[in-house]
Amino acid sequence: MTRTDANLNLQASYGSPSQAGFGSAVFCDRVARAEDLEAAALKYYRHFVGAHWEQFGEEAWMSGWKQIYVRQADDRRSILTELRGITDREARSSVELLLDNIDDAAAGQKALSAVYDDPTLENLEVYTLGDGAAMSGLLIAGRDCSGDAIFLVFLLD
Repeated sequence: MTRTDANLNLQASYGSPSQAGFGSAVFCDRVARAEDLEAAALKYYRHFVGAHWEQFGEEAWMSGWKQIYVRQADDRRSILTELRGITDREARSSVELLLDNIDDAAAGQKALSAVYDDPTLENLEVYTLGDGAAMSGLLIAGRDCSGDAIFLVFLLD
C-alpha cells in the first residue's frame, strides 16, 4: 500500500479535512523540521475547531492541550499498543472512543496502523485537547523522513 493510499484510508475512517469542530478529521502537510511538528499540530487543531476557537477563546481551547506521548526511536512501532498504553486518565476515554467506537473499528485500526506504524515515520506525538469543559479528545501527529506529516484530530463532548 502506498503512503497516499494509507492516508486516504485513514481519511475514509476518520474524516477529510474540515472545520467541523466535532468528531474527527485527517490533515496532511509538509513539516520541514521535527521541531516544528507541534506547531503544525496546533495549526490543525485550531483549524478544526474553526469559528469556535474565537467564540470560546484560545485560553479555553489550550487548557486541554498537553503532550501525553512521544515515540522514542527504539519503541516498537504499534500505534494501537501505544495508544492503549497511555496512562493519562482523561485521555483513556478518548483513546477508547477513537479506536473502538467508530462505524468500522477494524478498518479504522488498520488505517491507523498503516499510517502511524510506517517504517519511514520518524516522529510520532500524541496530545490531549479540548475546551476545558465539555469537549475533549486527542491529536495524533506523525512525520516521516521526507517531511510529510499527517494529523488526526479527534474531538467529542
